[in-house]
Amino acid sequence: MPHRTVFFVSDGTGITAETFGNSILAQFSMRPRHVRRPFVDSVDKAWAVRREIDETAEREGARPIVFITLVNEEVRDVIARRDARGLVLDMIRTFVEPLEAELGMKSNHRVGRFSDAAKSPEYDDRIAAINFSLAHDDGQSARNLEDADVILVGVSRCGKTPTSLYLAMQHGIKAANYPLIPEDFERNRMPVPLVPHRAKCFGLTIDPERLAQVRHERRPGSTYASLLNCRQEVRAAETMMRREGISWLSSTHKSIEEIATTILRDIRPDRLVY
Repeated sequence: MPHRTVFFVSDGTGITAETFGNSILAQFSMRPRHVRRPFVDSVDKAWAVRREIDETAEREGARPIVFITLVNEEVRDVIARRDARGLVLDMIRTFVEPLEAELGMKSNHRVGRFSDAAKSPEYDDRIAAINFSLAHDDGQSARNLEDADVILVGVSRCGKTPTSLYLAMQHGIKAANYPLIPEDFERNRMPVPLVPHRAKCFGLTIDPERLAQVRHERRPGSTYASLLNCRQEVRAAETMMRREGISWLSSTHKSIEEIATTILRDIRPDRLVY
């Protein structure tokens, strides 16, 4: 596969263009060079990006692939005009125009998902969820756990923190996470602060070999990172979760997005409906 460059061009953050574009590109066995160009909200900025695209085509001898989410027609026309040297994939026109025809109405042509953030209750909810998740990371606080939408449990370094933050940032979920430690296994019982909130708990586990690898990066050569210790902790954690009736899954081969969607499905299915 020849070297190719992919541009993600947007008049907002570019998150939509990049997320959708990467989903499409994942269907092909290639590792293109990614170029992100957010906040392209004027004709002058568009021409700067257009020159960059054309220069890339000249230098590489292949058309760059250009995913765009540009609402302003003047800005969009600079990037997508006929003499452009990139393969331009316009997500706005592809989806919005057929919907306008189907619904019999014009879209509001709003720039960006977050343009009205100051007036958005949903945005405020996400910020509150992020603050909650940070305050309740790794068992830092057991206060207000009754306000949590979900409490992730599992051994150290199994993926609880990134999953909690993803749930907060993307879905406005107040996600606490609480580590299961050797002392919990010696007592052979669930940590006391979690007992009243068992129904909100969701467990993460991980293959011991992968866990040992992750822990060695943090504390090389330690008992904490030894394969024997990782096997014992994972086995004890899974036994506890099974005994307490806590749903759980392995994070070993799953993306954060897959883990988060499974949690929403099992704990907060209402959040899968917008």
